[in-house]
Amino acid sequence: MCGMVEALPRVALVDDDASVRKALGRALSASSFEITTFCSATEFLKSLEVQSPQCLVVDIHMPDITGLDLRNHLARVRINIPTIVITALNKPGLRERCQSEGAAAFLVKPFDVRALIAEINSAIHQG
Repeated sequence: MCGMVEALPRVALVDDDASVRKALGRALSASSFEITTFCSATEFLKSLEVQSPQCLVVDIHMPDITGLDLRNHLARVRINIPTIVITALNKPGLRERCQSEGAAAFLVKPFDVRALIAEINSAIHQG
């Protein structure tokens, strides 16, 4: 009798900073997530034609579409993916705005990767 292999939780990471994508991608892969990284929101949106992640980690400040605009676009087209917003530029009121617009969590870089892992697990299990 063959045992069933449980699939790893699928997480998408969208950040225009290659070093962030590489570091977080490596850390999340090592933490038993199936991680796919994208350098832009547009690139991520194209990937949805193939497969949807169980959680989205997105940088708020990106050149093409901001992380919050991406989250709001997904909500408008009724694609419900729990979204964790990350940023290096924590402006006053930004955390509250992200949470009021439906972000599952808000983390300021640099953050402890364990905090991100905890937020991802929480988002996946609540979503």
